[in-house]
Amino acid sequence: MLPCIAIVYSLLGAEPTISEAAAQPDGTLRYAVTSDYQAGTTTIRMLLPDKYDSSRRYRVLLVLPVEAGDEHRYGDGLLEVKKLNVHNTHPLICVQPTFSHLPWYADHPTDPQIRQETYLLKVVLPWLKEHYPVRKDGADWLLLGFSKSGYGAMSLLMRHPTVFGRAAAWDAPLDMQAPNKYGMQGIYETQENFDDYRITTLLERDAARFHDPPARAGIFGYGNFREQMTAVHERMQRLGIAHEFRDGPWREHTWSSGWIPEAVEFLTEGE
Repeated sequence: MLPCIAIVYSLLGAEPTISEAAAQPDGTLRYAVTSDYQAGTTTIRMLLPDKYDSSRRYRVLLVLPVEAGDEHRYGDGLLEVKKLNVHNTHPLICVQPTFSHLPWYADHPTDPQIRQETYLLKVVLPWLKEHYPVRKDGADWLLLGFSKSGYGAMSLLMRHPTVFGRAAAWDAPLDMQAPNKYGMQGIYETQENFDDYRITTLLERDAARFHDPPARAGIFGYGNFREQMTAVHERMQRLGIAHEFRDGPWREHTWSSGWIPEAVEFLTEGE
């Protein structure tokens, strides 16, 4: 039975509310969320296996958006996953949270309503674990993203290696050294704050945690950011970090350009 009762609970001073489930014409579920960690109302969108069984435990695929709110200029990641039948093939509970500001999966150093990492970790994940039959082991929580959300996937994995199992990033600016492009400054605000999320810094700091196979990080080709993806691949090689790497082919910078199947196969390998 799907959870359909409004949830109100207190967590670290925040008082998020999560609405009843609203079934959508596209086959997904939608929950409205209010939280002190985000400005205004955000949503949690979900895609369940067609043969959803509440008595079993599912792995979770977090389909990380690249745009704020309900914008879909680059396609709809959750619907692309549905189109590819990912939720049934593996099977998975697929989840896409939205964010009030451009998502870089970081906490702003001074604005309490731009705490994207905290919102994900302290609101979305605990609610999922409480109200859906998901596996509790971090190895079964998978991150999928491209561009900004590819950066976020890698950052989240490196910063929280016991919370998440694997991350797949496609065409992401992984080698950024300053928050000076792509709307980054409005989220990170300062170089000091950005440094806590900078992929190259995290790789250098925590390389030893990711030496042993199986690989937990996958870098899957390019559209706009080949140089950055290759640079991080080479850095990971030098540091001895086990990872999966694909150098192309070139694809359009969208959710639907064909990169998802390969990335998901990596994420679900050994299921």
